[in-house]
Amino acid sequence: MRLRKRKNLEERIGVHTDLLIIDEHPFIRKKPEAERYSLIDTKKVFGNDNPVYIEIGCGKGGFVTDMAIKYPQINFLAVEKVSNVIICGLDKTKEKNLTNVRYICCDASNLCYYIKNDSISRIFLNFSCPWPKRKYANQRLTNKRFLVVYDDFLKADGEIWQKTDSEEFFDYSMESLTDYGFKLKSVSRDLANSDCDYNVTTEYERFFMNEGKAIYRLEAFRK
Repeated sequence: MRLRKRKNLEERIGVHTDLLIIDEHPFIRKKPEAERYSLIDTKKVFGNDNPVYIEIGCGKGGFVTDMAIKYPQINFLAVEKVSNVIICGLDKTKEKNLTNVRYICCDASNLCYYIKNDSISRIFLNFSCPWPKRKYANQRLTNKRFLVVYDDFLKADGEIWQKTDSEEFFDYSMESLTDYGFKLKSVSRDLANSDCDYNVTTEYERFFMNEGKAIYRLEAFRK
């Protein structure tokens, strides 16, 4: 279902120029390759050298704002390609007066133009669209074409943490990650009944758990 455009969306986004550090426009694909880059200096953006985590597909920002409160010593980049959705995260961050969160409005496949190599310590992929039809497999955020992008900006000791309610997508992700060269740990097919004591839930996660659905989780790291 297509979301109805939020009232005064442009004006609401316009007041968050301090938080929305990249707002990608559709015409980026028409630019020559050399003109697409706008690499983020995280030290300048956050004013410190703290580790940087990134959530790709942050939705309305519930997870990233909760994480930022719980871990003030970590800087967070939150990525969402839909302006109509990212505005909720921007509003939450402003309301909570969080200084360790910034937002990027772009397609995940274009992150290579904004994130410097070897700059991210952890990637969160929370309840990404599973794209269940095989012909759309290259749209899955654990497909090789995205892993190539992550591999460049992820630090050598960095990790990918994934959660999903789709067992099929989870199995696909495990195969894709291991084929690419990642090792897996902390794999759970029932997160609610696992011994994971550092989980921060998302809006989708709480909904699915209330419905009695299993939550699948993994952590991936390089060999």
